[in-house]
Amino acid sequence: MTPEWIVWSVIGLALAFDFVNGFHDAANSIATVVSTRVLKPQHAVIWAAVFNFIAFLIFDTKVAATMGKGVVHPEGITVAVAAAGLFGAIVWDLMTWWWGLPTSSSHALVGGVAGAALAYGGPSLLVSEGIIKITIFIFVAPVLGMLIGAVFMILTYWIFRHARHDKVSKLFRRLQLLSAAAYSLGHGGNDAQKTMGVIMLVLVTSGHMSKDVHEIPMWIVLSCHAAIGLGTMMGGWRIVKTMGQKICDLQPVHGFSAESAGALCLYGATWLGIPVSTTHTITGAIVGVGSTRGRKHVKWGIAGRVVWAWVLTIPAAAGVAALTWYLFAACGWK
Repeated sequence: MTPEWIVWSVIGLALAFDFVNGFHDAANSIATVVSTRVLKPQHAVIWAAVFNFIAFLIFDTKVAATMGKGVVHPEGITVAVAAAGLFGAIVWDLMTWWWGLPTSSSHALVGGVAGAALAYGGPSLLVSEGIIKITIFIFVAPVLGMLIGAVFMILTYWIFRHARHDKVSKLFRRLQLLSAAAYSLGHGGNDAQKTMGVIMLVLVTSGHMSKDVHEIPMWIVLSCHAAIGLGTMMGGWRIVKTMGQKICDLQPVHGFSAESAGALCLYGATWLGIPVSTTHTITGAIVGVGSTRGRKHVKWGIAGRVVWAWVLTIPAAAGVAALTWYLFAACGWK
């Protein structure tokens, strides 16, 4: 059995990743509501963090089960593998935050854990069905977000086609508070569970928990939601600017449609137990909303940079995690 101090250190690393996840992905929840000036930045992060935290009251933990058992076989890996995977995900998140690129923390975590497992024991340790499902949603999530965002925007245009512009703007400034809250619920509900799954993986591989346990202890649930909420409160402003201003210009009605579409996608994915990227979902929704105003309203060059970062996330995080595991192995910790 792995010593408790090592287990708790790796759990601490998992919560550090959860914090970085919130920090990195704060833009997903607040970029539109800040760029439309519905809320000041310091108020927006608090608003989002509160709904990140209370998401545990609403969503089941199916996503945590997928992360805990659907990426690698728990019985075949070690605590060192989990630690290397977390380190790889954290490094990639911090690098892309510095570059201002809205990449997926979810896929960074999947890539990190998979890369470390490959370095440790080869392809047999990977759960191919789970990884394929997650990989498919790299492409499905933004497309769904884009389509639903466009539909929301077109319906909104049609419903309010005879309304005065100033009245519509005032209404949607209020409605955007609700859509931002709804999206933050989905963000917390899906993303916090990914860390829960890794913590369960650490406890099972270290011998501190039976692999037959199906219910996640409440201390894990609360600590993960608290960590992601605190990270969101810190706000990764470099990415907020990319999401809220550089892809397309948004007004309250566009922010409402994008957040509502993104929230709908996240609720569906969480209900199905799929660890989907909240970043991909909201970026797709923003592009979908912007495209209803014409192609020139979307800055496709910036969008292209973002897509390339998405493609590179899993292999890049996997590479960092594998190198980290080799370093651990060289020091005698496997």
